[in-house]
Amino acid sequence: MSSVSKIVESAAAYAASFPTSSTPREKTNYYSSRAEIYETVNTVLDYRGPSLAASIISSHFSGDREAAVVLDVACGTGLVAKQLVTQGFKQILGVDGSEAMLEMSRKTGLYKELKRCLLGEEPMPVHWGLFDVVVIVGALSVGHVPVNVVRELFNFAKPGGYICMTTRDSCDNAEFKHALENELKQMEEEGLWTCVEVTEKEWIKVKPEQRYNYMTGIVYLYKKI
Repeated sequence: MSSVSKIVESAAAYAASFPTSSTPREKTNYYSSRAEIYETVNTVLDYRGPSLAASIISSHFSGDREAAVVLDVACGTGLVAKQLVTQGFKQILGVDGSEAMLEMSRKTGLYKELKRCLLGEEPMPVHWGLFDVVVIVGALSVGHVPVNVVRELFNFAKPGGYICMTTRDSCDNAEFKHALENELKQMEEEGLWTCVEVTEKEWIKVKPEQRYNYMTGIVYLYKKI
């Protein structure tokens, strides 16, 4: 088997082995055990979430990017930070539940600070109202971070700050997506934020060996009032 075939096989196995019915700590252990291959797998799967989110944030953010403070929630190995830095953002704080993932992020040198927190299970170790941008990519979906975390993300943004969230559009995530969008709409009706943009795009390959076989995903961008 060629090295390329092995990588494709590993990517398929990685995508198929996520423990959807396990506890939050078991899910964290899953990511920790795969931290070193995480970026390779996502390259093979052509995972576009981080670049799409960063591009949408960039298209609407008009402030001083070098001075703007960004909170990267569920930062993983730093995929989102890598994209944000190319858009001019420099002050990035990352939070993730996996110490192994945080160690990979630490090696990038892109974060001003990194903190460990099991999202939805533990209080976030950051103060409210400090961030110009709050972003969470890839974690808001069934079996990952619960919908109620959205209000916590809102609290971390400054008035006038942006909150960028994503989820995937797939059959197994349909109920979660519906609940998420209901919460986003409810918060808008409460006068907490305004919807800036909602975009659906090709997100990630369903089968890495097939060139044109993508699951779609949605990027939501809101602005805190």
